[in-house]
Amino acid sequence: MDAMGVGTNIGNTLENTAAWETGWGNPPITKEYIHGLASLGFNTVRLPVAWDTYAHNGRIDAGKLARVAQVVDWITAEGMFCVLNIHWDGGWIDSDDKKRFGKTYHTFSAEAERKYRSYWSQIATYFANRDQHLIFESLNEESNFDGAGSETKAYATLAHVNQLFIDTVRGSGGNNGKRLLIIAGYNTDFAKTANPKFILPKDSVPHKLLISVHYYTPWPFAGMTEDASWGKMRPTWGTKDDIDELNRNFDLMEAFSKRNDIPAFVGEFAPASQKEPVSRAKWMLGVADAAISRKMVPVLWETGQDISRKPPFSPSPALSTVLRKLH
Repeated sequence: MDAMGVGTNIGNTLENTAAWETGWGNPPITKEYIHGLASLGFNTVRLPVAWDTYAHNGRIDAGKLARVAQVVDWITAEGMFCVLNIHWDGGWIDSDDKKRFGKTYHTFSAEAERKYRSYWSQIATYFANRDQHLIFESLNEESNFDGAGSETKAYATLAHVNQLFIDTVRGSGGNNGKRLLIIAGYNTDFAKTANPKFILPKDSVPHKLLISVHYYTPWPFAGMTEDASWGKMRPTWGTKDDIDELNRNFDLMEAFSKRNDIPAFVGEFAPASQKEPVSRAKWMLGVADAAISRKMVPVLWETGQDISRKPPFSPSPALSTVLRKLH
């Protein structure tokens, strides 16, 4: 876990479902950009990818696989770990879009299961001979499954998906039999994952699983950019109550990890860019410190707001402050 250090995402890029890689305004990933991430001191890069949008009759596009492999190899050549996932991809796994994905509306259909098994088999087989710097993550935030009929069934559905992921990857040959894998927490939420109803899947290899959760608390600061009917946007963070809340949440997740002998991978955390700069830096540092001190891996959700996608790939003042204090 220590070797994975602090990480960052390459977000709003290979998971775009309109014009892959550049569809949300980011330039194509370059080898120089990856070197820039390593130079900033990151040890882990999470690579979100949309696969289904660009698949043809259930087969992943060969050109897309080759491009992902190029980026993966740039990351690992820098000595960093690369976390490769199936990201939100139009909503086919656990959809909010009843019109488009009626059979998978808030649950996991037989069709989704076939595609999920097939995609992970294709991905794992393609990357089977990559070394242990490549890590697979089962899915992103599409793990609510509250259309399954009850809370218990929703948790059971996620357990089934996580088990399907492990079994598929482990049976795909090469280094996949011992590769580090990341399973999804329930809705990647700390409290819902730490719930006694959460079911851990079984793995044939001991100590090769992490559990993925995300941290955007408190949402009025981390996520909201304008007032809503249910609450007001917060521009600042850092009171004693704020810090106490942060520590309570991370203590809860740490207790779950220790109880179940599975480290936590905080695959996303980020404050909205419009917030007060000192508070942004304080929150990012607080989250990263809370994770690292509890043997978790914190990974910044980054879409170009805190690390320039253009040379010299400079960090924002807030992130620069965080990295300086962490390193």
